[in-house]
Amino acid sequence: MASTTLLTPTSKLKSLPPIKATKPTTTTTASTTTTIPQPRRREFLSFAAAAAASLSSPAWLFPLTPSALAASDEEYVKETEEVINKVRNTINMDRNDPNVASAVAELRETSNSWVAKYRREKTLLSRVSFRDMYSAINAVSGHYVSFGPTAPLPAKRKARILEEVETAEKALLRGR
Repeated sequence: MASTTLLTPTSKLKSLPPIKATKPTTTTTASTTTTIPQPRRREFLSFAAAAAASLSSPAWLFPLTPSALAASDEEYVKETEEVINKVRNTINMDRNDPNVASAVAELRETSNSWVAKYRREKTLLSRVSFRDMYSAINAVSGHYVSFGPTAPLPAKRKARILEEVETAEKALLRGR
Protein backbone atom coordinates (compact mmCIF):
# COMPACT_ATOMS: atom_id res chain seq x y z
CA MET A 1 0.00 0.00 0.00
CA ALA A 2 1.40 3.38 -0.94
CA SER A 3 2.05 5.98 1.66
CA THR A 4 0.08 9.19 1.49
CA THR A 5 3.27 11.21 1.68
CA LEU A 6 4.69 9.65 -1.47
CA LEU A 7 4.64 11.95 -4.44
CA THR A 8 3.27 10.40 -7.58
CA PRO A 9 3.08 12.01 -11.00
CA THR A 10 -0.41 13.13 -11.86
CA SER A 11 0.09 14.52 -15.31
CA LYS A 12 1.91 13.48 -18.43
CA LEU A 13 5.31 14.92 -19.16
CA LYS A 14 5.35 17.56 -21.82
CA SER A 15 8.06 17.43 -24.41
CA LEU A 16 10.28 20.43 -24.81
CA PRO A 17 9.87 22.53 -27.92
CA PRO A 18 12.50 21.89 -30.60
CA ILE A 19 15.43 24.21 -30.85
CA LYS A 20 14.79 26.67 -33.59
CA ALA A 21 17.55 27.86 -35.82
CA THR A 22 17.90 31.59 -35.66
CA LYS A 23 17.50 33.66 -38.72
CA PRO A 24 20.71 34.49 -40.49
CA THR A 25 21.70 38.12 -40.62
CA THR A 26 21.87 39.57 -44.07
CA THR A 27 24.14 42.48 -44.83
CA THR A 28 24.02 44.29 -48.10
CA THR A 29 26.62 46.49 -49.61
CA ALA A 30 26.51 48.27 -52.93
CA SER A 31 27.52 45.25 -54.99
CA THR A 32 27.14 42.12 -52.78
CA THR A 33 24.72 40.57 -50.34
CA THR A 34 26.29 38.50 -47.55
CA THR A 35 24.42 36.14 -45.28
CA ILE A 36 26.04 35.52 -41.89
CA PRO A 37 24.51 32.71 -39.84
CA GLN A 38 24.04 33.66 -36.20
CA PRO A 39 25.37 31.12 -33.71
CA ARG A 40 22.90 29.53 -31.40
CA ARG A 41 23.17 30.02 -27.66
CA ARG A 42 24.17 26.38 -27.13
CA GLU A 43 27.05 26.68 -29.61
CA PHE A 44 28.21 29.89 -28.04
CA LEU A 45 28.15 28.42 -24.53
CA SER A 46 30.03 25.30 -25.57
CA PHE A 47 32.66 27.45 -27.28
CA ALA A 48 32.94 29.72 -24.24
CA ALA A 49 33.27 26.74 -21.89
CA ALA A 50 35.97 25.17 -24.04
CA ALA A 51 37.88 28.44 -24.19
CA ALA A 52 37.64 28.92 -20.43
CA ALA A 53 38.78 25.36 -19.79
CA SER A 54 41.77 25.70 -22.06
CA LEU A 55 42.79 29.00 -20.47
CA SER A 56 42.47 27.74 -16.92
CA SER A 57 44.12 24.37 -17.47
CA PRO A 58 47.30 23.94 -15.44
CA ALA A 59 49.17 22.65 -18.49
CA TRP A 60 50.24 26.10 -19.56
CA LEU A 61 49.92 27.85 -16.21
CA PHE A 62 52.30 25.46 -14.47
CA PRO A 63 54.54 23.73 -16.97
CA LEU A 64 56.10 20.55 -15.66
CA THR A 65 59.62 20.97 -14.45
CA PRO A 66 62.22 18.40 -15.46
CA SER A 67 62.47 17.21 -11.84
CA ALA A 68 58.79 16.22 -11.88
CA LEU A 69 59.27 13.88 -14.84
CA ALA A 70 61.24 10.68 -15.00
CA ALA A 71 64.10 11.72 -17.23
CA SER A 72 65.64 8.38 -18.02
CA ASP A 73 65.93 4.74 -17.19
CA GLU A 74 69.27 5.37 -15.47
CA GLU A 75 67.64 7.89 -13.15
CA TYR A 76 64.87 5.42 -12.29
CA VAL A 77 67.42 2.70 -11.49
CA LYS A 78 69.53 5.04 -9.35
CA GLU A 79 66.59 6.40 -7.35
CA THR A 80 65.03 2.96 -6.91
CA GLU A 81 68.32 1.60 -5.56
CA GLU A 82 68.44 4.52 -3.15
CA VAL A 83 64.93 3.73 -1.90
CA ILE A 84 65.82 0.03 -1.61
CA ASN A 85 68.82 0.88 0.60
CA LYS A 86 66.74 3.20 2.78
CA VAL A 87 64.02 0.56 3.21
CA ARG A 88 66.57 -2.08 4.20
CA ASN A 89 68.44 0.20 6.60
CA THR A 90 65.27 1.49 8.24
CA ILE A 91 63.54 -1.85 8.83
CA ASN A 92 66.77 -3.45 10.07
CA MET A 93 67.35 -0.75 12.70
CA ASP A 94 67.07 -1.69 16.36
CA ARG A 95 63.84 -0.41 17.85
CA ASN A 96 65.75 1.14 20.77
CA ASP A 97 67.96 3.16 18.41
CA PRO A 98 67.37 6.89 19.05
CA ASN A 99 67.56 7.64 15.31
CA VAL A 100 64.76 5.29 14.25
CA ALA A 101 62.07 8.01 14.18
CA SER A 102 64.16 10.31 11.99
CA ALA A 103 65.09 7.38 9.71
CA VAL A 104 61.40 6.51 9.29
CA ALA A 105 60.58 10.16 8.52
CA GLU A 106 63.36 10.28 5.93
CA LEU A 107 62.21 6.99 4.41
CA ARG A 108 58.67 8.27 4.22
CA GLU A 109 59.76 11.47 2.47
CA THR A 110 61.96 9.58 0.00
CA SER A 111 59.33 6.93 -0.74
CA ASN A 112 56.58 9.54 -1.20
CA SER A 113 58.67 11.46 -3.72
CA TRP A 114 59.62 8.20 -5.51
CA VAL A 115 55.99 7.11 -5.78
CA ALA A 116 54.82 10.57 -6.86
CA LYS A 117 57.47 10.73 -9.54
CA TYR A 118 57.16 7.27 -11.06
CA ARG A 119 53.50 6.32 -10.50
CA ARG A 120 52.40 8.31 -13.57
CA GLU A 121 55.01 6.81 -15.89
CA LYS A 122 53.16 4.38 -18.15
CA THR A 123 56.38 2.68 -19.25
CA LEU A 124 57.28 1.76 -15.66
CA LEU A 125 53.92 0.43 -14.50
CA SER A 126 54.46 -2.95 -16.13
CA ARG A 127 57.97 -3.43 -14.75
CA VAL A 128 58.50 -6.09 -12.10
CA SER A 129 60.89 -3.80 -10.20
CA PHE A 130 58.30 -1.03 -10.00
CA ARG A 131 55.51 -3.36 -8.90
CA ASP A 132 57.54 -5.02 -6.15
CA MET A 133 59.08 -1.78 -4.94
CA TYR A 134 55.68 -0.09 -4.83
CA SER A 135 54.28 -3.01 -2.83
CA ALA A 136 57.19 -2.93 -0.36
CA ILE A 137 56.91 0.84 0.10
CA ASN A 138 53.18 0.51 0.65
CA ALA A 139 53.67 -2.17 3.32
CA VAL A 140 56.38 -0.23 5.16
CA SER A 141 54.51 3.07 5.03
CA GLY A 142 51.25 1.45 6.09
CA HIS A 143 52.92 -0.15 9.08
CA TYR A 144 54.57 3.03 10.32
CA VAL A 145 51.46 5.13 9.71
CA SER A 146 49.29 2.67 11.65
CA PHE A 147 51.63 1.80 14.52
CA GLY A 148 54.04 4.73 14.77
CA PRO A 149 57.67 5.17 13.77
CA THR A 150 59.12 3.23 16.71
CA ALA A 151 56.91 0.14 16.41
CA PRO A 152 58.88 -2.91 15.24
CA LEU A 153 57.78 -4.73 12.11
CA PRO A 154 56.34 -8.21 12.71
CA ALA A 155 58.69 -10.96 11.50
CA LYS A 156 56.34 -12.14 8.72
CA ARG A 157 55.82 -8.64 7.35
CA LYS A 158 59.52 -7.86 7.57
CA ALA A 159 60.41 -11.05 5.68
CA ARG A 160 57.85 -10.30 2.96
CA ILE A 161 59.11 -6.72 2.55
CA LEU A 162 62.72 -7.86 2.36
CA GLU A 163 61.76 -10.50 -0.22
CA GLU A 164 59.92 -7.91 -2.36
CA VAL A 165 62.87 -5.53 -2.11
CA GLU A 166 65.24 -8.31 -3.13
CA THR A 167 63.16 -9.29 -6.17
CA ALA A 168 62.85 -5.61 -7.14
CA GLU A 169 66.63 -5.27 -6.94
CA LYS A 170 67.18 -8.39 -9.06
CA ALA A 171 64.69 -7.13 -11.62
CA LEU A 172 66.48 -3.76 -11.74
CA LEU A 173 69.77 -5.52 -12.47
CA ARG A 174 68.08 -7.39 -15.33
CA GLY A 175 66.59 -4.18 -16.71
CA ARG A 176 63.03 -5.05 -15.83
